[in-house]
Amino acid sequence: MPEASRIARLDSRALVTLGGADWRGFLQSLVTQDVETLAPGELRFGALLTPQGRLLFDLFIIGRADGCGLDCVAERRDALIQRLSIYRLRAKVEIVADETAVWAAWGETPADDGWLVDSRLPALGWRGYGAGVTATASEADYDAHRLALGVPTTADWGEDKSFPVEADFDLLAGVDFRKGCFVGQETTSRMKRRGAIKSRLLPIAFDGPAPAPGAEVLAGTLRAGEVRSGGPGKAIALLRLDRTYGASLTVDGRPCHVVRPDWFIE
Repeated sequence: MPEASRIARLDSRALVTLGGADWRGFLQSLVTQDVETLAPGELRFGALLTPQGRLLFDLFIIGRADGCGLDCVAERRDALIQRLSIYRLRAKVEIVADETAVWAAWGETPADDGWLVDSRLPALGWRGYGAGVTATASEADYDAHRLALGVPTTADWGEDKSFPVEADFDLLAGVDFRKGCFVGQETTSRMKRRGAIKSRLLPIAFDGPAPAPGAEVLAGTLRAGEVRSGGPGKAIALLRLDRTYGASLTVDGRPCHVVRPDWFIE
């Protein structure tokens, strides 16, 4: 039986609102996700990449009747607005900060209306945007829920550091490979098409506290990857796939092993 609905305010996230006559075509040419078919009340996960195809901003795109919302990392919201403004040129698009709170819910379906299913993975729960919501859990609780499902987050891919297929965006509905061109599309499509994916973000399990970000994961004496984020007993690491099969792994001198989630299909 699912646990009772738990709701947390995500202060690490913030919103940007896009509107204007050209918003849909403008955003369609930029992000990894299809927005031409985005309906009001629908939530899709995606990203804005560098021209070289590395992750710059991860986004939840919220369909609205008169435009869309972008759920982004709060401390990088101004940088996102600045980047979008550079691309705007003569397009009729309004780009403004939105102070509406960002919420997450998991467990049983929330009783209130207005919650949107997290498109990455149904088990993650829902996201909500608005006032009048009462928190029953903390953001740390939500992060523990996400980590238990093995789903990476912003801290794991960083800024201009990882490719989206390394960060599992292709496995978590974060890239629409049928939509056509977007910034960084050539590199992203080539990596997926040719199967040239040597490293992936994956959960590892161990005893004790989380290793520090950047701690090496070793396969014997060979470097197999590095920890990106985590908690007691479990962390997300960027791992070389060829060194994770049949190997005795350690992190901080402690034995560890890879936990391949159900959603992870190579």
